[in-house]
Amino acid sequence: MSAAPARYAVVGNPIGHSKSPLIHSLFARQTGAEISYGKELVSEPDFAAFVKTFFRNGGAGLNVTVPFKQHAHALCGRLSDNAARSGAVNTLYQIDGRLAGANTDGIGLVRDIRDNLACEIRGRRILLLGAGGAVRGVLPALEKQSPARMTVWNRTAERATELAREFEGSLAAASLEELRGKQFDLIVNGTSGSLEGCLPPVDAAWLAPGCCVYDMVYADEEIVFLRWAREAGAGLASDGLGMLVEQAAESFHIWRGVRPETGPVIQRLRNGVKTDLGGSQGDSATSLRPE
Repeated sequence: MSAAPARYAVVGNPIGHSKSPLIHSLFARQTGAEISYGKELVSEPDFAAFVKTFFRNGGAGLNVTVPFKQHAHALCGRLSDNAARSGAVNTLYQIDGRLAGANTDGIGLVRDIRDNLACEIRGRRILLLGAGGAVRGVLPALEKQSPARMTVWNRTAERATELAREFEGSLAAASLEELRGKQFDLIVNGTSGSLEGCLPPVDAAWLAPGCCVYDMVYADEEIVFLRWAREAGAGLASDGLGMLVEQAAESFHIWRGVRPETGPVIQRLRNGVKTDLGGSQGDSATSLRPE
């Protein structure tokens, strides 16, 4: 009798929109891995008990999405550098019976921007819009790329100041007035505006020649922030679909010891081709932050 497939899942609330089961099924097919990967809807009070039970019953790994990344961080006895620095975990696994956590969001962002989009990060001026969990989660990976400087703006200035204080030496907070006259080589939107079809306060003067503009949200329809970027003359404008796939690939590598090829999976998701792995690549007219 053959062994049961290794069991993985993504846990969150809500979770119905998740593309992770499809992505990991494509990775498994590509690498010849025998796995099962499901979606788990869990209430906040039940999260810790769910994780404990999942691994006690032989689960091999969990992806963690909103709103549980900080909860997952608190459960871990061992943390990757990125997870410890960001205070958030999106990948859970076990080492010698102890729960371990990693944060692959920043790695996914860097690989998509640097490798897939050929947009240099090292030595460049970066503007981050938003100071919430999405931006916090990617800062450790970005600072490892040694940009010339990173600046953060947030509607609530105190949150930006607090984040800059935590990443002192790598990040500075700025108001819109303080951004006047400054230019950037890379602008990353980590606000929730694109989830609601809203444009954050932006200025075309921020775009240095060839500026790369990136929205961490991915969507089946045009994102208003990216439409603005193209009209403002950005050298490149991209959503976060590649980040979603790249962060999933890093999780797969942590669990399985092999790194799948991401290019074919990104292209397949872009094309929205129906598969025999569970229907269409995603719900129509969705706008979602990488998981």
